[in-house]
Amino acid sequence: MKTTPIALTIAGSDSGGGAGIQADLKAFSANHVYGASVITAVTAQNTCKVTAVHAIPADVVRAQIDAVLSDLKPQVIKLGMLFSPAIIRTVANALSGYDGMVILDPVMIAKSGDALLQEDAVEALKSELLPRADLLTPNLPEAACLLGRDVAQDLTSQEDQARALLALGPKAVLMKGGHSTGVTCTDLLLAGPTAPLLLSAPRVNTRNTHGTGCTYSAAIAAQLAQGLPLPAAVTAAHGYLQQAIIAADQLTIGSGHGPVHHFYAVWS
Repeated sequence: MKTTPIALTIAGSDSGGGAGIQADLKAFSANHVYGASVITAVTAQNTCKVTAVHAIPADVVRAQIDAVLSDLKPQVIKLGMLFSPAIIRTVANALSGYDGMVILDPVMIAKSGDALLQEDAVEALKSELLPRADLLTPNLPEAACLLGRDVAQDLTSQEDQARALLALGPKAVLMKGGHSTGVTCTDLLLAGPTAPLLLSAPRVNTRNTHGTGCTYSAAIAAQLAQGLPLPAAVTAAHGYLQQAIIAADQLTIGSGHGPVHHFYAVWS
């Protein structure tokens, strides 16, 4: 019997549906992979702001992970919003026997500017999970926060920060360039001492970019779950996200930063 590709997301819930668990499951499905989920926090959130965050008790997070891993056997796990040191440690411990790939998207700030990671959780994230990650996918502000540096302003500093992050333990780092300025956005994938892979696309003039980071990392997870090597998986996910952003204005969702169009290829 053919094995069904499965990806698991461990992240927070976005009640507005544009980011977090909801975006991950949409991206998994749009990229032809079955999605499972573990919810770490419930946010009261829409396209304008986050009004409340409730962390799921650590023992319940662990129970969800154990339930999934004892039965579903995901090829890839994507980590998103983890919120607190206790949840980070719980996730790290629960994954100690997992031998599949792990993607860590260090979710810290919502598109609205609201915090999604407690200040004292950054060090726990660095010590507990960065060494376990097969791929770390920070945007430029997240990379700067993890390193205690200023935000990278050009490709040279972007690569320098990627190498500094690589030294903290992950097998590969994808520096996402969406927060840069200019008419072109360039992402940088670094997987060792060799030259990085650069992925560039024209900047799309839209405010509907809520959930882009979640969607990107989830799409990469889906491609890896189907057996693609990392560079090909990132390239395919990059193309998918670009089209989802281009199609975002076909949707009319909320009055703030709306979501990307995860199902642009199947909705008429």
